Amino acid sequence: MEENDLTIRTLDGREDLDLFSRLPYILNEELADDLAVGRRRPEWMWVALRGDRLLARAAWWSRAGGDTPLILDVLDIDDNAADSDRRDIGVRLLRTAMAATLPDGSSPPEYSRFVPPDWREDTVTRQAVEDRMTVLERTSARLFVERLRLEWHPESPAPVPTGGRLAFRPVHGAEELVALMAVALDGTLDAHGRADLTRMTAQEAAAKHYEDEFARYASPRDWWRIATLPGGEPVGFVIPAYNGYNAIIAYIAVLPAHRGNGYIDDLLAEGTRVLAAQDVPRIRASTDLGNAPMANAFRRAGYVNFGREINMTWQ
Repeated sequence: MEENDLTIRTLDGREDLDLFSRLPYILNEELADDLAVGRRRPEWMWVALRGDRLLARAAWWSRAGGDTPLILDVLDIDDNAADSDRRDIGVRLLRTAMAATLPDGSSPPEYSRFVPPDWREDTVTRQAVEDRMTVLERTSARLFVERLRLEWHPESPAPVPTGGRLAFRPVHGAEELVALMAVALDGTLDAHGRADLTRMTAQEAAAKHYEDEFARYASPRDWWRIATLPGGEPVGFVIPAYNGYNAIIAYIAVLPAHRGNGYIDDLLAEGTRVLAAQDVPRIRASTDLGNAPMANAFRRAGYVNFGREINMTWQ
């Protein structure tokens, strides 16, 4: 469709990928594979053009074969355009794309943007991030949470458990893990977990998280670990996994009755050990910027903060 001299349209197909990738972003290198395996669709990928100049773009991601977009993870504007013009074009593109792509009456899926760890300290980077946030805010989105992106490399010292006070065993099925997840939500500092508890019970939130994420991992479930005291009482759990892009610590938690004893270090050491044994090039994890205890645990385990993630929502 054309608006004055601006053309807003979806990609015609994979042959448009070079056009879409003219605006730089860290996810560009993953787009071709995502299209090939069905995590993206050309009709979920939008561009705003003036002639042959790409001025803005947007794209949603889903799990392979998914019918509904799950995350808006690409939203870019031409940072060399005039200030008001680039934001206006971004808004026009996003409103058009959302109206045509998302189911009628549905709440738009969350927005995710990877940014450098020091993005506020660099004037150019800060302007770019805030411009995109302004575009989203003009479509009624609001900042939900900022998260730390963390990474461990094999050349880093392996985290060492404190020794002997905990035992680790595999998870005895989905029912056990969901029950422990529900308990762990009590007092959680995780913004997504806290938001879930405003809409559903802890059991419902845990079951939804399990079905939406853990049940879909192709990596072995015998990687998952429950930590117990010598008598067998569970004190927490860790979910090492592979998410299709990287080895990750997908979830880690200490149960409320056992918090404050440093068990998080033992859990993280075990999860890291399990993944390191697979000879992976790196292990990634994330936690909310405001979750200082978890961030400190990752730091003690040798994980480095290599980036941040901005999450915005329309709820």
